[in-house]
Amino acid sequence: MAGHSMADDYSLGRVPAEARVSMWEILVIRIGSFTSLSQFILGAFLGYGMSFWDAALASLLGLILLEVITLFIGFAGAREGLSTSLLTRWTGFGKYGSSMISFVIVVGTLGWFGVQNSVFAKGLNDALNGALGFPLAATLTGLFVTAIVIFGFKWLGITAKIAVPGFLLAVAYGIYHVFESQSLTDLIASAPPGPPMTLGMGATMVAGSFMIGAILTPDMTRYCRNNKDVVWSTLISIIVGEIIINLIAVLMAHAVKSSDVVTIALQTSGVLGAATVIFATVKINDINLYSASLGITNIIDSLFGKKVNRGVITLIVGVLGTILSVLGILDQFVNFLVFIGIWVPPIGGVMVIDYFVLKRSRNMLDESRKNGELPAVCESINPVALVAWALGFATGYIVEWGIPSINSLLISAIVYYVGMKLFGASLDQKLKQAYMDQAS
Repeated sequence: MAGHSMADDYSLGRVPAEARVSMWEILVIRIGSFTSLSQFILGAFLGYGMSFWDAALASLLGLILLEVITLFIGFAGAREGLSTSLLTRWTGFGKYGSSMISFVIVVGTLGWFGVQNSVFAKGLNDALNGALGFPLAATLTGLFVTAIVIFGFKWLGITAKIAVPGFLLAVAYGIYHVFESQSLTDLIASAPPGPPMTLGMGATMVAGSFMIGAILTPDMTRYCRNNKDVVWSTLISIIVGEIIINLIAVLMAHAVKSSDVVTIALQTSGVLGAATVIFATVKINDINLYSASLGITNIIDSLFGKKVNRGVITLIVGVLGTILSVLGILDQFVNFLVFIGIWVPPIGGVMVIDYFVLKRSRNMLDESRKNGELPAVCESINPVALVAWALGFATGYIVEWGIPSINSLLISAIVYYVGMKLFGASLDQKLKQAYMDQAS
């Protein structure tokens, strides 16, 4: 098993039993990842272009199927003690295929980092009456979050315990302020203040915001002690963050007739509340950066056989994410979410089918888990998985019927299952023979 040093967090090995933590610690981190400025951004955009009930339906459609994917992938992460980037090696994609998946994860998480760091920086700069200027503010906030993440998983819990209560109190005060001056019934019935958004686009945005988190669930659940902890930590965090916070932001967007989350926070919670809400983005951005660093370490290990410390990689990707925010990624937020909402779901479809239905590498994983090690054998690449992923993405991108994110997930799962039944015999034989040769 890969050794554990400060800031490395078992990035290239299994999390051992003695390093697992309580469900409550995982829950606080996951709630922190949802009860954050990212949900305000999403909810505000939905509320600006949709009625309350359409936004609620879009949220439910985007989440129900994806929560199932979250649970399945979360179970696999807890059982194996592996991050998503490592787990993909033995859930369909192979060693080199997993590096491609890690690249997708890095792009998605760094994109989110840049979006939310931009809002954090904008709020800081506005609070100082523009004294810093946006580029300097974005640089300072980005490097601040990077410094937190370098210290590893335990610091995620520490920042969550500070940011989550403050965020929830600010939201509660904002709700009180809005409902004190406006009728809840009128807000629910009010028309969207901005250009209309379709149900399909709204659901895909919700799925896009959530799907990266769904695929990355093992990064957190590898620290869970059992499946019960996975269920409760994912279910409660989604109800609180993805449903409640999302719909509150929809109502607030209707109330202030704006999709600008800083404006909403200032008008509903005051300067102190706005500062708390904006600072809460640290909570989600440290998780984005954490997962991006895990993905990079897997890419380097897969392609070059080099084991690098996650803390060093964190510094590099933190700088890259900060540059994205300075360059203005916030202006492409909607396009970014829709693209991620189609690009990422097929990964989950392949992983679930391979691990739970076909169980191609389960014997190797079970045997190596007894010794706390990684399987000694891993297929190089699985072309069927890559084709399934590509067809899932193409379907979600081209077909306009239904919800693109769910279409892409289902198509990839179906294509992978059928493709492996038709063409997977030789791949399975090679994998089985390699395992037998290693065992002998």
